[in-house]
Amino acid sequence: MASTTICFDFGNTRQKMAVFREGNLIGIYPIERLDIAAFTAILEAYRPDKTILSSVMNHPPELETFLQERTDFHKLSHLTQLPFTTPVGKPETIGADRLALIAAAVNLFPDKNNLAIALGTAITYNFVNRNHEFLGGGISPGMEMRFRSLKDYTALLPLVKEDWNFPLVGYDTVTNITSGVILGMAKEIDGFIDAYKERYGNFNVLLTGGNSGYFVPHLKNRIFADQNLIFKGLYAISECN
Repeated sequence: MASTTICFDFGNTRQKMAVFREGNLIGIYPIERLDIAAFTAILEAYRPDKTILSSVMNHPPELETFLQERTDFHKLSHLTQLPFTTPVGKPETIGADRLALIAAAVNLFPDKNNLAIALGTAITYNFVNRNHEFLGGGISPGMEMRFRSLKDYTALLPLVKEDWNFPLVGYDTVTNITSGVILGMAKEIDGFIDAYKERYGNFNVLLTGGNSGYFVPHLKNRIFADQNLIFKGLYAISECN
């Protein structure tokens, strides 16, 4: 029987899972409910041999016990056996999602310096050198957070939703905000990449996250875009643990 692994990613905004069969990604699915009934249905549907969890939220702890009792389960943390070292201060504070991203970068480009950028609730910049040392990076507000803060911290500005079609020069409030947020983030990302280039020379840039499609057309730097990087990193880690 083919070996099946389910990788769970509990983010601040969305919870998802990826199913791997014999190392091949066969599907990514949203998780609507974090309860035993929902996870019973998941395990009955896919019959996984192994499961791994990356969580940056306060999820129900009984889910970990449930998965541990029924599968070869691993929760990603600073205690996990990783294909890289974390010589940063306080490794226990590194988000599980960032560990998964770095694992994916090292697995895909093991002989390169890599900057992995994730666009989610927050933007994270994660740098690992060719010696497989995760040096750290940066964190800044994500797209939805920026849109929402303009509404929450002003009296009259509306809450604007992301849109692919916007001008450089906004002609009304909505297009001014859309241009400012999305192009502003694109310029921020390019600025970070340029700053890393000055210090480290050539390296790979990996971009992931559900919002990445909004920014790829506006970036001047060459990138490797893959919305499934976290799951590929989780699978690689599960094979080591």
